[in-house]
Amino acid sequence: MTKLAGILNSSIKMILAFLLAAMAILVFGNVILRYVFNSGITWSEEMSRFFFIWLIFIGAISALKDREHLGVDMFVKKLSPKFQKIAYGISGILVVCILFLVLDGSWKMTLLNLESKASATGMSLGYIYGIGIVMSVCMIGITLFHLYRALFEKNAIDELIKSKESEEELMNSLPHQIAEGDGRR
Repeated sequence: MTKLAGILNSSIKMILAFLLAAMAILVFGNVILRYVFNSGITWSEEMSRFFFIWLIFIGAISALKDREHLGVDMFVKKLSPKFQKIAYGISGILVVCILFLVLDGSWKMTLLNLESKASATGMSLGYIYGIGIVMSVCMIGITLFHLYRALFEKNAIDELIKSKESEEELMNSLPHQIAEGDGRR
C-alpha cells in the first residue's frame, strides 16, 4: 500500500512539474517570438491557460493528500480526543458532500462542453471541465481515507488535526529565539 502511495505521489509531482515547465516554456517562448521576431504561436496562450487550470486542480489534490490546506484548529485542539474524532468526522462528511456537488457539477459541465471546441487549439472543452471530475473523485477518496484513519486507527486523530505552523508564527518566534541565544545570527 505504501509503495502504491509513493508511486502516486511521485506521479502527481511529475505531472505538476511538467505542467509548470510547459506553461513557462510556452509563455516565455511566445514572448520572445513576439518581441524579437514579431510573430507568435497562436495556440500558446490557450494551452498555457489550460495547463494552469490543470495545475491548480492537481495541486489541490496534492495539498489535501499532504494536509496542507488552510485550517483553523484552535477549537478542535481544546476538545477531548473523543470529541476531536466527532468534530473531524463531521467536517470530513461535510467535505465529502461538497465534493459530491463539485463532481455532479463538473460531470454536467463536461457533458455540456464535449462538443464545444477551444478557439485556437480546436481541443474539446470537455478536457478543461473534466479536471473537476478528476479532482473531486481523488479528493473524495483521500478524505474518506483520512476519515477511516481518524475513526479506526489509534492516535491517528492527533496527526490528522495537527495543522502546520504558519510562516508568520515562525517569523515572530525567530526574534525571541535569537534574543534568548537559541537561534543563529
